[in-house]
Parts: sequence; C-alpha cells; structure tokens
Amino acid sequence: MKLEVYERLGICENEHIDTCLVLDHEQRDKGRLHTVAADGSEVCLFLERGKPLQVGEKLRSQCGKTLIIEGAVEPVVTAVCDDWQVFSRACYHLGNRHVKMQIGPRWLRITPDHVLEHLLKQLGLDTYQEQAVFVPESGAYSHGHSH
Repeated sequence: MKLEVYERLGICENEHIDTCLVLDHEQRDKGRLHTVAADGSEVCLFLERGKPLQVGEKLRSQCGKTLIIEGAVEPVVTAVCDDWQVFSRACYHLGNRHVKMQIGPRWLRITPDHVLEHLLKQLGLDTYQEQAVFVPESGAYSHGHSH
C-alpha cells in the first residue's frame, strides 16, 4: 500500500495510530521523502519545507491513516562535563560553528565528527561514541521569522 502524506496533525493525544515512521534526524528535516513505514507501507511525504518533523508528531495520509514519527537510533558523539562554565563554552563554540546539537543537563550530543570531538576534549569535556536517537535543538528561527 502506498501512503501519500500532505497533512501534519502535530503532537496530539487520543489519535489512533495505524503505523509508525522511524526517521533519523536528517530524514526528519525533509519535506519531501519517499520511505517505508514500520508496517511495510510505502510512504511519500509532501510536507511544508523548512519545518522539521518532531519525534512524536502525527501525520495523516490521503487515505485517512495516521502515522507517528519515531526517532531512529543512529551514531552520535555524546560529551559530558560537570562544570557548567566549561559546558557553556563548549555549547557556545559549537553554536558559533552552526553545529546541530542536542543539549541536556551538562551533556550534549552531536553527529560524529573527529575535529569537533577533538575540540570538545580540548575544552575539557569527556566524549564517547554511542548509538542513540538524535533530536537536535530546532534553533531560534524554527517557527519562522521575518526581517
């Protein structure tokens, strides 16, 4: 079965889920995507560009089926630090380079990059590679802006 999706329902409760769509962080950034759902259905997304899909967001296909977005486990580098000032400096340096990152309490996560990993170690963070769902910060202009 081929599901064509044009409608975003947002993150809502009480919605029956027919299948899930497991996407990595790059796939969630795309408004146009051809992929396969967890139940084997072919899925074609035709969504507004520039507004990334969120983990937990629901979509509705033209035939009325509801899909939920799940994050795919992917390779990441996680960096941790007990010192808030050191941690803040690391976030500043990565942000200054426009690096996508996920931020938690004194930990951050980026996609693997040996140069950035070296920078984080030089700043005093401990780093390790792992497999995890990567949900980067959406950024200051994720809801649109005007000049």
